Amino acid sequence: MRYTRLTLSALGALAAATILSACGDAGSSGTAAPASAAAGAGCAGVAGTSLVVLTDDKGLQNTDNVLPAISKAAATPELVAALDKVSESLDTTKLIALNKAVDVDRKTPKVAADEFAATAGLTTGIAKGPGGEIKIGAANFSENQTLAELYNIALTAAGYTVTVQQIGNRELYEPALEKGEIQVVPEYAATLADFLNGKVNGKDAAAVSSSDLTATTTALAGLGDKVGLAFGKPSAAQDQNAFAVTKEFADKYELTTLSDLATKCSGAATVLGGPAECPQRPKCQAGLVSVYSFQAGQFSSLDAGGAQTKNALKTGTVSVGLVFSSDGELAAS
Repeated sequence: MRYTRLTLSALGALAAATILSACGDAGSSGTAAPASAAAGAGCAGVAGTSLVVLTDDKGLQNTDNVLPAISKAAATPELVAALDKVSESLDTTKLIALNKAVDVDRKTPKVAADEFAATAGLTTGIAKGPGGEIKIGAANFSENQTLAELYNIALTAAGYTVTVQQIGNRELYEPALEKGEIQVVPEYAATLADFLNGKVNGKDAAAVSSSDLTATTTALAGLGDKVGLAFGKPSAAQDQNAFAVTKEFADKYELTTLSDLATKCSGAATVLGGPAECPQRPKCQAGLVSVYSFQAGQFSSLDAGGAQTKNALKTGTVSVGLVFSSDGELAAS
């Protein structure tokens, strides 16, 4: 899976847990880094100020589309329909812009959500539900908090009395959702599917998520039935692992996809940047090797899609680096 949303982002107290699950489940690609067969010249990094994500044209990453997870007891048709309005309003470009508003422009998640809702006409056509109190849980990173505020706006328009509570990581908020202590959480389809699969079928159960959104959400719905969860419509917005280069690098080597990168830039001069465990992970370097036959000449151990990686890209120290697909800096670049 992407730099897993089991703990969602490299921010704050979640960082350590994210590192443990980064780019795929530990052990699924062995414990050694993929052997280098970088015989070509490769492509040295090119400094620049703008970052672009190369298209994952062979489906290396899983479908971590944003969707509402709902305590089944609270999942009335009116509540689900209101939350689906949020999903219908979002795509990855809009999610990037929301993250930029918070992480780069320093607006609060509530202000960013209010501005987006007004521009998008989010509450138009929302039907009134039976009312009552709804508690929305949010993970402790800004994107999830902004999504929770969008859910707040939609459910308030549907006649509910809503509070938003920042809870923490999935290990904390998912059991609270099952128990009905909270009723709604913004979630990520592939990561939650694999999380629930491990919980229901054991930690060694084969992954049920994939690059096929329909298959992933079908598996998620079946697992949700077993633990008392329902789900709204998945949005087109995704937050998953992605590989970025500078625009200047992409222009120089004429790259738009990861297949282009593998074909044109496998070789000695190419430096891949990412977190320390990236070489062993099936959604990071090991996946680039197995799915795309991409061979970097060197690997530079940096951070999990954070400032170190983005600075290394912009200075030309690395050729390609792992980022998050909804990073607000992709809009700010």
